[in-house]
Amino acid sequence: METEFDKIDSKIICILQKDGRMPYREIANKVGISETNVRTRVKNLLDKEIIQIVAVSDPARLGFDFDGNIKLKIVNKKLDSILKDLKQIEEITYIALLTGSSDIDVDFIVRSKKELDDLLFNKINKIEGVIESQASLIIRYEKDTYTWKTALE
Repeated sequence: METEFDKIDSKIICILQKDGRMPYREIANKVGISETNVRTRVKNLLDKEIIQIVAVSDPARLGFDFDGNIKLKIVNKKLDSILKDLKQIEEITYIALLTGSSDIDVDFIVRSKKELDDLLFNKINKIEGVIESQASLIIRYEKDTYTWKTALE
């Protein structure tokens, strides 16, 4: 497998996965390159969309009472328009194409049962080409990490 990054980039990525706010100077010391080189490499990784540096929050602590997952079965000929419509729905945080018994996997976050009802019945299920939706609510996270390293580690 050919990657768009090297072992130094991989080390930088692993460091940022643990602490996305670590100063470039500190990363440079850990990796053994200059701060300018770290800055250039991180910018390149961001520009190529290999990484994102974001604040990961706890939805419950931000006032969202419901988060979960929806599996969708669709008419395959409508895939592009369905994806376009799903991407426009603010409550959806994640969309993936699947193999197996479902076609699309969607994660969502909403503040209330009313918003969940609206998401399911007025937004997702009204999209032309959606045949079936199966929603699951998350009760509790047992593990939720973003430190999977890289294929070079």
